[in-house]
Amino acid sequence: MEYSPRFRLLPTKEQRDTLDWTRNTVRQVYNHGLYRFNQLDESEGTVKQRVRQVRNELPELKTWWTDLQDVYSKVLQTHIERIARNITNLGKRKAKGYNVGSLNWKKPREFRSFTYNQSGFKLDTKSGPNGRGKLRLSKLGWIPIRLHRDILENAEIKEVTVKKEPTGAWYASFCIDVEEPEKPPVESLTPDDCVGIDLGVLNYIHDSNGLVVDRLDLSGDRDRLEREQRALSRKEHESNNWDKQRKKVAKVHARMNQKKWDFKNKLAHYYTTHYKAVLLEDLNVKGLLEAPQNARNKAESGWRDLITIFKHHGKKNGCYVVTVKPENTTLECASCGTSVYKPLWVRDHSCPTCGFETDRDWNAALNVLSRGLKKLGVVHSEETSPERCAFWCANESRRDSLPPVETATAVSTDGGESSSIVVDASRVSEAGSPALNEAAKRLSRAG
Repeated sequence: MEYSPRFRLLPTKEQRDTLDWTRNTVRQVYNHGLYRFNQLDESEGTVKQRVRQVRNELPELKTWWTDLQDVYSKVLQTHIERIARNITNLGKRKAKGYNVGSLNWKKPREFRSFTYNQSGFKLDTKSGPNGRGKLRLSKLGWIPIRLHRDILENAEIKEVTVKKEPTGAWYASFCIDVEEPEKPPVESLTPDDCVGIDLGVLNYIHDSNGLVVDRLDLSGDRDRLEREQRALSRKEHESNNWDKQRKKVAKVHARMNQKKWDFKNKLAHYYTTHYKAVLLEDLNVKGLLEAPQNARNKAESGWRDLITIFKHHGKKNGCYVVTVKPENTTLECASCGTSVYKPLWVRDHSCPTCGFETDRDWNAALNVLSRGLKKLGVVHSEETSPERCAFWCANESRRDSLPPVETATAVSTDGGESSSIVVDASRVSEAGSPALNEAAKRLSRAG
């Protein structure tokens, strides 16, 4: 499998200028290659054949464009071939009904990265203090790099992409090829090895074992973003002061994105290392965003990104990640299957048929677990079925044997740049604590 860890580069002032010059030169070569590609007639071959023809013109181009001799040749070739990939991707979107248009020339602010493919780079992890190293890029020299995580010794680095963020910071992304761990046979799984997860807005995650994770609190960052954006609107466009303020706005955006990305990766890592199968709702995020209410909170939740991150960590850790249809997971009773209508503001589930009472999101998580087990093909007995477990949870006489109910509220994260990554929790309540006395009584009532 392939994955791309990203590390912060720490270039000097001279190296930053050289990186900027290289990025801009590669951009001009890309624009020139697109110009030459558009001059070729379709009768001269397929898209890849015409792009290859443009790529073969590079040696002749260097004879009069001498600046290209200071850029590694594989970098120039890679970005000419990038034209073919972009046209192929546009064709795929056009086949889905999108109005995609055609490729345009890249402006300086739109072209942020360049790639070393297969050769031209070398990583030295032993130079400098702990957590630091050096990355050698051909024609650019050795650049200090912050290694906040270990790179597997047996991993093969296939390519390196150097990118400048809107904040002005430089990063290096390594495309690493590692052997994917084997997943356990489905026949060996038990319901205890699996967990169902309900995704929501009020509670970010509520799983079938009772663990609740609240939303990441970004209210302070959002207030700061509004202040910085108001200051940006008062600056003259494209002036020096405007550019300085634009970077401040970009830093707030980057900080918020780092917090959300770090938060989701930690959640995915926890579940895929503690369970052998994670069962999620396959939410129609586009339809939810088009709905009239609470659009900003829905967009900020990033459910589709979370599902994608879960699948990536599932491959990385040898865990099954299965998505199920989300329809009526909240309405159906997890104990008897009766559909119980309740408006969004009602946060408790109470079944008039079997008397099962629990939290609304917990009921949905149990339904997700039940559907996921059927889709995955996990064989379970009547005593260990999700429906039986839900009814068992409603039995007050066996309340003391219930799994602990934990509530964690993520309040801070370091964005993944330091060597020690910690997500704080505002509170953690375990079964038997005074904070759960009322909740335990409510969850265990049987009608």
